[in-house]
Amino acid sequence: MTHTERPMPPLDADERTGLESWLDFYRATVARKVEDLTDEQARSASVPPSSLTPTGLVQHLAEVERNWFRRVLTGEDVPPVHGGPVRPEGHDGGFELAGGATLAGALAAWREEVAVARAVCAERSLEDSAPFMGGEVKLRWIYHHMIGEYARHSGHADLLRERIDGSTGV
Repeated sequence: MTHTERPMPPLDADERTGLESWLDFYRATVARKVEDLTDEQARSASVPPSSLTPTGLVQHLAEVERNWFRRVLTGEDVPPVHGGPVRPEGHDGGFELAGGATLAGALAAWREEVAVARAVCAERSLEDSAPFMGGEVKLRWIYHHMIGEYARHSGHADLLRERIDGSTGV
């Protein structure tokens, strides 16, 4: 079994390093929870009525990265990462799987979005802001939001993995 490196965030870091380190810790946590799954396992839904799958979760996180760091922070007009249905209430967030979706493809797209996010953030300070919901949102707030998003989904990934093969604490 392979393991994505997951370094512990430093205990005495400055604010920016702490935020980036915790976000990277949770990014690595999700990657570890889905690694070594077959495509069949990664397409398997959790428990009815939920249709949540490991592949769908990774697709969603690629979409979240794209949304906050590209659409919101930079104002870039980019389409959904994985296409998917657009409903009257909006895009599905990347959770739904296309017929040929693979975990490897989802991970590659997610890693690409993470790399773009890191590059975008490297050019900005925590005080940099962008228009959002009739106001302004700072990069600092986006980091806090993303840490919460990944922490929540790390728990989902842990439960999905345990249901698939009994692995816990990965």
